[in-house]
Amino acid sequence: MHLSELKGKIPDKVYEIYEKANLGELRPCQEKALNAGLFDGKSLVVCTPTGSGKTFVAELAMINTVLTKHAGKVVYLAPLKALATEKYKQFKQRYGSMMNIALSIGDLDRPEAHLARQDVIIATSEKMDSVIRHTAPWVKDIRLIIVDEIHLLNDTSRGPTLEILLTLLRRMLKNVQILGLSATIGNPEELAQWLGAEVVLDTWRPVELRKGVYVDGKVTFHLRKE
Repeated sequence: MHLSELKGKIPDKVYEIYEKANLGELRPCQEKALNAGLFDGKSLVVCTPTGSGKTFVAELAMINTVLTKHAGKVVYLAPLKALATEKYKQFKQRYGSMMNIALSIGDLDRPEAHLARQDVIIATSEKMDSVIRHTAPWVKDIRLIIVDEIHLLNDTSRGPTLEILLTLLRRMLKNVQILGLSATIGNPEELAQWLGAEVVLDTWRPVELRKGVYVDGKVTFHLRKE
């Protein structure tokens, strides 16, 4: 799928940004996500290798929710403060003139009332859990939840908080769209079933992954099976 096929489906000002960035052909997981109903509000679990373009799938979903449909707020959940900060800077640079984007990773005891004015909120699971427990009224306006590194549901330290958070949000927001992103889900079908989502799988990666054995200063690569 070429970028030109998105013309008319996303705002012109966003299309111009992508065109100037010479995005050209969409990557396989991006095309598959669109074909699976990304723009139709379908919940998806995208499981593809690192560097395959999952973040751009999230960006397209954000654009569709906030700028195309004007449907409501987007919450982007990141497992670490460093990753949340990185995504905030990335999204702010590209879309800051079109959307109100906020980073919320601080004091868990603050209700963060200012977030009511934001379109996209990037937060850790712990922070979002705190927001819910403070009964923030704007939570009802969330229409898209993006979960980065969703495989951490299985993590013994962070997993329980994320699982409870997603369970609460799904009960509170009946028609919310959930987009889970990961490169390493062992059971994507089972996870998707729990979330009421479709699975997007692909093995394409920008750089070929090769395995080798190092012995006495020499690396012998395994032959690739066709």
